[in-house]
Amino acid sequence: MLKTSHAARRDLSLLIEQPVARPDTTAQVLIRPLPTQARFSLRLNEADLEGAETAAGFTLDIPINTRLGLAERSSIRLGPNEWLLTGPYRDAEVIAGQIDAALGGRFYTLVDVSHRNVGFIVSGRRAADVLNSGCPLDLAEAAFPAGMATRTLMGKAEIVLMRLDDTPTYQVECWRSFSTYVHDYLIEAAREFEPSIA
Repeated sequence: MLKTSHAARRDLSLLIEQPVARPDTTAQVLIRPLPTQARFSLRLNEADLEGAETAAGFTLDIPINTRLGLAERSSIRLGPNEWLLTGPYRDAEVIAGQIDAALGGRFYTLVDVSHRNVGFIVSGRRAADVLNSGCPLDLAEAAFPAGMATRTLMGKAEIVLMRLDDTPTYQVECWRSFSTYVHDYLIEAAREFEPSIA
């Protein structure tokens, strides 16, 4: 049964990094919330990609279930006509205007989901083990290399899971209404690697 700690019930924007490790520090797992980001859900017909392979610094012409970009701006293609675009929160209005200018004349929808979504970073040698406690995907490097991104489940909550690098570092995106559940699930799963965590 998943237990909810009092600390995890606080507003997730105030959470601090919570390292979880065995005495052997090579087995470290770090779970931390991401700061607020600008996030947009973009829908654009695949046929309309021609001439709009990039828009506002986002690369749209990438394979489905991949992520491309840096912390400043990244595009995650979740389906043939669906992207999750992320960037600095301070630039949300600028990004929306730039995308509108880049995609002018095409039929598309762009929805600001910055306040709907919450992100967590899960990194370290045991990160895949922690995630696999509630996620059915094969997270081995050969099956889920850096740059992969897809919708999946964490326990009973739908998430978007991305592998950012070979550390490995993963990003977990979920709706804010499920964020306490997802955060608690990750912390509970990490207890296996450091049973003394409070």
